[in-house]
Amino acid sequence: MTETSVTLSDAAAKRIAAIVGAETGKRALRVAVEGGGCSGFSYKFDLVEGPEDDDVVVEKNNATVLIDQLSLVYMAGSEIDFVDNLLGQSFQIKNPNAVASCGCGTSFAI
Repeated sequence: MTETSVTLSDAAAKRIAAIVGAETGKRALRVAVEGGGCSGFSYKFDLVEGPEDDDVVVEKNNATVLIDQLSLVYMAGSEIDFVDNLLGQSFQIKNPNAVASCGCGTSFAI
């Protein structure tokens, strides 16, 4: 595993496979990092048909996640997890590069 790798938890892989399987014509979940949000950067999630030329493909248990090269710089070493608890269901990214995050769980600072 390289230091630029992003991994999926079993829970995230199961949920991604279920979501993508229910959407006609969609084959993967795209995760991107964008400027903005409470802490400076935020994660964006989209269902897409397939990879772009510069995408890194992360696969586990019939789930496919696509991350563009620029977003990968900010997400290196991260784990994408899916949490289902009393507060609700959500994807959470455990990012070792983030020095701060906010309560919404989708915004972070480096």
